[in-house]
Amino acid sequence: MTATERNNLGIYDDVADQWWSDEIRWVRTLKNLVPGRLSWFDRHVDWAGKDMLDLGCAGGFMAEAIDSKGAQVTGIDPASDAIAAARRHAEAEGKAIRYDVGVGEDLPYGNGSFDVVVCVDVLEHVQDLELVLEEITRVLRPGGVFLFDTINRNPLARLATITMAEDVLRLLPKGTHDPAMFIKPSELRAGVVKAGLEPGPVTGLGPRGINRRGDLTFGQLPLTAVLYMGVATKPAT
Repeated sequence: MTATERNNLGIYDDVADQWWSDEIRWVRTLKNLVPGRLSWFDRHVDWAGKDMLDLGCAGGFMAEAIDSKGAQVTGIDPASDAIAAARRHAEAEGKAIRYDVGVGEDLPYGNGSFDVVVCVDVLEHVQDLELVLEEITRVLRPGGVFLFDTINRNPLARLATITMAEDVLRLLPKGTHDPAMFIKPSELRAGVVKAGLEPGPVTGLGPRGINRRGDLTFGQLPLTAVLYMGVATKPAT
């Protein structure tokens, strides 16, 4: 597989019509990651009444989960078919979620539009990480919170996410990730600081069990060598 076949973001549009069907294993894996992420994110945000941006929302798993916690949710993603699927599902569920097509490097929102920006399974895919972090900082209100997860860059992370998750277990389609785009925690911390945010705690994320369908379930782990979650805040003044 060549480098140009890596970081294939077309997979999200390819399965958009089946996003909420639970028929595709790797899509179920993404859905199963949401509770594990939220169990840690909930410690850092009281969602009720908050204006929240789900940056890289795909078909809306995280957006709908946070909407259920009382936030006013906006989701954005470059995958237009996935966004269409997210809109249809939200409408069917009676959820007033706004969904837009767009990229993190050029967010179509005014300065200080959101109390919280959530960005999961995204930062390791973007074309310009520095610009995305600048845009996140811009659209956050003073005192706002940035919550994220991404993939560490090291041999173990490559083994777990490329060799095992993509090539062997097929938890993700082959070519989903480019290991050269993975981000070390120290690099992301430096980028967050440069963008004007104050970095906070970081923790690991990974498999914690198996459900009745034989799919992995996920939660917080002490090990940050593969997947890690973090929080940063915009200074209040």
